Amino acid sequence: MALSSTVESMKTSTTLKIDTLAKEMKNAGKDVVLFTAGEPDFPTPEPIKMAAKAAIDCNFTKYTNSNGIQELRMGIVKKLQKDNRLNYTPDQIVVSNGGKQALFNAFGAILEVGDEVIVITPAWVSYVPQIKMWKGNVVLLNTFPETGYLPDEKSLEKVVSPKTKAILINSPNNPTGAIYPPRTLEMIANFAKKHDLYVVADEIYEKLSYDLPHVSIASFDGMAERAIIINGFSKSYAMTGWRIGYSASSQIIAKEISKIQSHTTSNVNSIAQMAALKALDIDTSYMAKEFRERRDLTVDLLSKAGFKFFKPQGAFYVMIDMREFMSEKSTEEFCLDLIKMAGVAMIPADDFYAPGFVRMSFSTSKQEIENGIKRMKSYLIAS
Repeated sequence: MALSSTVESMKTSTTLKIDTLAKEMKNAGKDVVLFTAGEPDFPTPEPIKMAAKAAIDCNFTKYTNSNGIQELRMGIVKKLQKDNRLNYTPDQIVVSNGGKQALFNAFGAILEVGDEVIVITPAWVSYVPQIKMWKGNVVLLNTFPETGYLPDEKSLEKVVSPKTKAILINSPNNPTGAIYPPRTLEMIANFAKKHDLYVVADEIYEKLSYDLPHVSIASFDGMAERAIIINGFSKSYAMTGWRIGYSASSQIIAKEISKIQSHTTSNVNSIAQMAALKALDIDTSYMAKEFRERRDLTVDLLSKAGFKFFKPQGAFYVMIDMREFMSEKSTEEFCLDLIKMAGVAMIPADDFYAPGFVRMSFSTSKQEIENGIKRMKSYLIAS
């Protein structure tokens, strides 16, 4: 019997393959520095954990509103007002099982079969498969380190078509660490209005902005009805395993997103929702401060070692150009050799649409950062 051709056509994640191998080697006693993590290495703050325990003790373990409990949605509304100068109402917020489901819901709410979505690359690995699962078509717009990984209007005009439905943006960006300045966001906003497009904005790394302030594209004139903001608690509050994300959009779109969620996951874990509600009161600036220090250390060590890379302005990743060291190898083969020969694990950026580059996560201790870069220098540059 035939299986879904849509799912069969999806590529297994190289990111998962490399990360699994590295962790298996580490669990077997091998000395491996892991630069693969896509999550903060901090523990979830204690008050958040206590709120979850209190929810269990109070038997808050039943179904909730599929959009999320009212208190949490109201808390998110206040957060968006305070941090982003955005005005939403609770019925425009849908709390989801992580930012990933929020994205999936958003694409489902706006896409018809054959609609095109412009995806600015390098881009996180799950964007393209999600769009394709909703029978949308992906149009890639490549950006490069020489221009700060920023799109320009001329390039957008070359790829837009009558079938274009939306632009996907991610700032701060995974995997590049680039942040879109206000002038770039304003250009995209004007472009979306000119061509009658939605903008799906993944802002999950907003709290990890080092060199430029985070600005939401929904704050620009005329974007309230066009922008679908995706955010969550995973990166900002070290809550990746709690699976709490959300979308903020117009009431019309939020209603459609709510339909999808009601027929898929019903609602988010009730206990995790209470933990997220408490998280909104927690100051996690100490995490951002530490990540900034790690970023600065990483940049300094990579520079001294002679590597070519883009200095990240946010998130906790750095893209390193490894083409001069690869010879005839693929990026995946290069990364596999790097694990086996140097004991350093990084993610090949092919799946991010940046072949020849690797993504290094500095979501690890400063000692590991020093150790890992020293190993890379000894293996690649000194040899």
